[in-house]
Amino acid sequence: MSKRQFHLNEGEANELQGVFQACKDGPTRTRLQAVRLYGLGKSVKEIEQVCVCTRSALMTWSREYRNGGISELFDQRKGGNSAKLKRNQVEQIKTLLHTYTPAQLWGAEQCAGTGDFWSVPDLAHLVEERCHVVYLSDNSYRSLFRKCGFTRQRPGYVYRSRSTADVMTFEEEIEKK
Repeated sequence: MSKRQFHLNEGEANELQGVFQACKDGPTRTRLQAVRLYGLGKSVKEIEQVCVCTRSALMTWSREYRNGGISELFDQRKGGNSAKLKRNQVEQIKTLLHTYTPAQLWGAEQCAGTGDFWSVPDLAHLVEERCHVVYLSDNSYRSLFRKCGFTRQRPGYVYRSRSTADVMTFEEEIEKK
């Protein structure tokens, strides 16, 4: 078994403890506490139980602290998302979706369906044409539909065995009432 190379002096341990007490973020507090305990010579098993972490995570946090200091133990993620479309582009797409049908923009022959209703392939064509963006997943286009206020419409059931004459009679009766 190798000998532990990582040790904290009293000043470093106190600094970690002070930052730990001031910190409000749970995962960061866990990292600070685990590194402090490891640097003070506590056993890895004990730290795993107290901090509820894995040995590999503890070693990673200790290495990051050794290489970059306390700042490396804080969450380094930037946040937000990597949206490919800007807010004004989404508004432009929304306006086009609500104003035109695919057939009105490109003609019925270039549309995925009849061109009367928007579909994922039609939206993909529009986004690529107007914004020069291509999503890898159809789910991204469905999300864009939701952002633009569109909902998914499922076709109604049509029974093949129904009589068109009976349907016409039924509709006439409804109109009379």
